[in-house]
Amino acid sequence: MQTIKIFAALLALGFGHISWAQSTGHIGHGGGGDGPSCVKAKISRYNPEHMASVAPGSEFSFVASGSNGPGHIHVSIKQQPIDVEIEDKETFYLVKGKLPEDIKNTVVRISVAIKSKVSKCDTEGGWLLKVTE
Repeated sequence: MQTIKIFAALLALGFGHISWAQSTGHIGHGGGGDGPSCVKAKISRYNPEHMASVAPGSEFSFVASGSNGPGHIHVSIKQQPIDVEIEDKETFYLVKGKLPEDIKNTVVRISVAIKSKVSKCDTEGGWLLKVTE
């Protein structure tokens, strides 16, 4: 009989905790009742792949999703802005650019910053390429 009472008490506490969590808006996935929901901006489908060997002036591309628009996608190499073409594919943007011709025999990072509709959902990322002669 004592075991049944303990089990019932634990069960009641377990359900009480779930109800409390839902009533405060903390239901996981970063959602909350106070601010706008977050769809984090994302960078994917890097081409050429991370740490690939490429020639100076080679083309690169990647996919950006969750952006506030093409004007909110910024690309740089060695802290210098890079001109890119941005194609709207309805659910994502295909971003294409070229490495500078004067970068040779080094490893460079293609740095990408994407602003989302909600600032807490902005993202920064990138990948490395080995530039040959």
